[in-house]
Amino acid sequence: MTSSSEELLPTTQRALLHRIAVAQTEGRAPSFVAGVMRGGRTVWSGARSCVDGHAPDSDTQYRIGSITKVFTAVLVMRLRDEGLVGLDDPLEKYLPGTGVGEATIAQLLSHSAGLAAETPSPWWERSPGSTRPELADVLGEQPALHPAGRLFHYSNPGYTLLGSLVEALRGVSWEEALRTEILEPLGLGRTTVRPVAPHAGGWAVHPWADVMLPEPLEDLGIMAPAGVLWSTVDDLCRFAAFLADGDDRVLSPASVAEMRVPAVPPAAGDGVWGYGLGVQLMRSGDRTFVGHTGSLPGFVAGLWVCVEEDLAAVALANATSGPLAPAVAADLVRIAAEAEPRIPEPWRPLPVAEVDEELLALTGPWYWGTYAFGLRVGAGRSVTLEPLKGVGRGASFRALPDGGWIGLDGYYQGETLRVVRRPDGSVSHLDLGSFVFTREPYEQGNDAVPGGVDEAGWRGL
Repeated sequence: MTSSSEELLPTTQRALLHRIAVAQTEGRAPSFVAGVMRGGRTVWSGARSCVDGHAPDSDTQYRIGSITKVFTAVLVMRLRDEGLVGLDDPLEKYLPGTGVGEATIAQLLSHSAGLAAETPSPWWERSPGSTRPELADVLGEQPALHPAGRLFHYSNPGYTLLGSLVEALRGVSWEEALRTEILEPLGLGRTTVRPVAPHAGGWAVHPWADVMLPEPLEDLGIMAPAGVLWSTVDDLCRFAAFLADGDDRVLSPASVAEMRVPAVPPAAGDGVWGYGLGVQLMRSGDRTFVGHTGSLPGFVAGLWVCVEEDLAAVALANATSGPLAPAVAADLVRIAAEAEPRIPEPWRPLPVAEVDEELLALTGPWYWGTYAFGLRVGAGRSVTLEPLKGVGRGASFRALPDGGWIGLDGYYQGETLRVVRRPDGSVSHLDLGSFVFTREPYEQGNDAVPGGVDEAGWRGL
């Protein structure tokens, strides 16, 4: 079974279907569903095999495991944006007495708080939530294995703490906060804490025989913020669009972009390129993927967003092991991107109201020492500073109310670019974090050049 919009070519659709068909067969999954998002909506979905005797589709629920953590992270970022928490605040400020209160909110979000990866025995993913009614049962006697802030160490208990933080500050359950603050605004009506038909059952497939064993579908209780959710291809494609562009009803584009910035490097052998504030980061070829993997007994899941390609993909299967859902999701993005590259927006001139003669006069070449850069003006008085040859420290800048600009990326992210004028109003130079850019290399007569300029000027040997 496959369904799609007319936006993808038949050859692309077949290539996508072929990829999930191979994944389902080679991974020996009872069923496998997947979808591709472009332009904010699902543009293709496909499925293989059956659930309860029927072909699954993009509205069939599967358990998504640790993709749940991204939802929890969004709830925490909302608290930050409302001024209720600071990312550098210690957990102790809001949840006293946990024993790991020196860890900061940002460290918990990025798995750098030094906490253990798992809870004390028994295996929490196959145990009823009543097994661990309190945080102390989740953290155990030795919750911290590493110094806080020193390295990446994935931690399920860390996200349990973040869920409890949400509850403490909102005064409602994590589930209620999730529903009212994320699911309802984004229209994710098929993303739930408990399964709602139609949904897949979770299966363990015997590694050496074509037989299966049903996995228990436990209510995870206090561990829910780490991995409890059920969702569908359609819902996750909508969520992927949010992770690409933000939505002011939930989280601003700037805050979502902040989540995507690497916070810590990955652990050796972890297989993940890095981790932001609640999202995994991965490089594949020349593409950057943002999203999360997920697994619980009976299910595997993958969600990857490629912002620069305006593409995302979701892959879900109901098997404990075998199908590599995250790898399939990345492959679906690659297939769609290579078969049907993103068509760029048409170039248009600036509106007349945005044309500023003083700003236009700043465009063109500038020199940091002998390094040549070009200044270009964009919409909203934004500017870019780019090396004119070779590799250099280029950056984009957003206009500030006082007339300067703030760096948005690269070496100059967060640094301020300003125009420095002489007493007569003429432009002397650009100042960028103490770096002086002049109209000529080591401009003669410009006292702003650090160290001065030799009066004899340029010469040969």
